[in-house]
Amino acid sequence: MSDAKPARTALFDEHVSLGANIVDFHGFELPIWYSNITEEHLACRSNAGLFDVSHMGSFRFTGANVLGWLESIATQKCTAIAPGRCAYTHFLDHDGFLIDDMIFAVVSETEVLGVPNASMIPVMWKWFTGLLPSDGSVTLEDLSPETSIIALQGPNAKSICESVLGADNHVGRFKWSLIGENELGISGWIQGTGYTGESGYEIFVPNGDAASLWRALIAAGSTPVGLGARDTLRLEKGYLLSGVDFASRDLDENTTLHRDSWETNVPFGLDTEHEFIGRIRVMSHAESDAKWWGVKQLERGPLPRGGKEVEDLDGNYIGILTSGAPAPSLDRAGIGMGYIAGVEPGSEVLIVASSRKKIRAIIVRPPFV
Repeated sequence: MSDAKPARTALFDEHVSLGANIVDFHGFELPIWYSNITEEHLACRSNAGLFDVSHMGSFRFTGANVLGWLESIATQKCTAIAPGRCAYTHFLDHDGFLIDDMIFAVVSETEVLGVPNASMIPVMWKWFTGLLPSDGSVTLEDLSPETSIIALQGPNAKSICESVLGADNHVGRFKWSLIGENELGISGWIQGTGYTGESGYEIFVPNGDAASLWRALIAAGSTPVGLGARDTLRLEKGYLLSGVDFASRDLDENTTLHRDSWETNVPFGLDTEHEFIGRIRVMSHAESDAKWWGVKQLERGPLPRGGKEVEDLDGNYIGILTSGAPAPSLDRAGIGMGYIAGVEPGSEVLIVASSRKKIRAIIVRPPFV
């Protein structure tokens, strides 16, 4: 275990001034909540939430055939993504197991920007650099140390963004643009992506511009949101969490979370009509194999949590949960997600809460809300 002190984002002092409860998250000191998880969650769903996600990475890929190269190692058909658009993809290892997922933006035919997950920055840097063409036709840069990422999410995100950065800096869902002229004088880029299922933006700026943008977005009406509500928001929408719903074998050989894109059952980001690293495993599954499904409890009892087993109504083991929590948008109903075999939406199952208690639940294809 490393004795290194956790890193601080450029917004650390802003979090402290707001009275945030700070925790060590993947080696970064970040807020788990400011007021409480439920209030922040519901503020994002009803108005707009503001997130410091500067612990996430920022990579730049450049080269004349950068999209073709990326397509050869990604589950997404990258050459079909037009400049100015973003897309979601998985990266699999040579045995077909999921290393990481990533949102990427096609800036031009020769430039792509990608966002690896926080703990995966060194892993993905190693993976990508090992696959770069030997002729130097594609290059990779790590922009993470000098880049802050602020996410603005919720039904009022557009009006807040326009009031701070101007109407010309609005981008639509899964679109990308450089940040144009604005009253704050900030630079960087903005994309219509996020991890809450709400409309909104992820805004990438130099570290020196982060605090002024953060304060302006709060003054315009957004609510700071910590990691706690970030997790319940993504759970309600059925979004995978790296290291929780899947894990890289590069980090942990002993986990049960080594999965592939077919098993994750994600309805986007997987195109099997092109060749990519790991495709053979993805194409080899039987329909009866375990897939990633949502569960919603039908009765009161211990809430679903990662690691809890799932049984059919006859008591046979059929899977295991990887995520679970009370859903603030559903009056705190218990919801969870995991890898379960032989089910379909509407199937009734049992969550093994303890040796003495099993909770009835129904299979759901997320999102839950």
